[in-house]
Amino acid sequence: MKDPKDTLVEYLQSARDAIVWKVDGLSDYDARRPMTPTGTNLLGLVKHLASVELGYFGDTFGRPSGIALPWHADDADPNDDLYLTADETREWVLELYRTAWAHAAKTFEECDLDTVGRVPWWGDSGEVTLHQVLVHMTTETHRHAGHADIVRELIDGRAGRRAEDPNLDDGYDWPAHVARVEAAARSAAG
Repeated sequence: MKDPKDTLVEYLQSARDAIVWKVDGLSDYDARRPMTPTGTNLLGLVKHLASVELGYFGDTFGRPSGIALPWHADDADPNDDLYLTADETREWVLELYRTAWAHAAKTFEECDLDTVGRVPWWGDSGEVTLHQVLVHMTTETHRHAGHADIVRELIDGRAGRRAEDPNLDDGYDWPAHVARVEAAARSAAG
């Protein structure tokens, strides 16, 4: 039977890999452009996840990364971690994300699931265990992977969990399915 920590890390890594795959093969513009009214974009999701991993798996357990994250400064706009500035590159943010993974791996190696840490930005409820933070980051990463699924499909129609396992039937008549869903929605609306 697998160690519970290894299982949690495996699920987290699956979501991380999905996030990175969603930017693969896109132009710089498509990887950056806002696709929702709130500005959701693929490389912004990568930047956000890299940032929060560095905090949750680093600072929380007394292991600050030493990486400057100016978008977390008190005077920064609260959404500065959700997009890349013109001078921040795809390569830079993907490397930042992989650096966050490596930093987290050291925390996973050094800490047990019941190791206690403190999330300063959670205030009085900031005392946590590695188990809680692993569950939190795994669910957050999967949530954002779902956002990335939709954003990528809107950009170029590419859909699925990952390249080697798209979990979608390529031969399926998607236009007919969309028409059925639309007809059901219109019928239900009266």
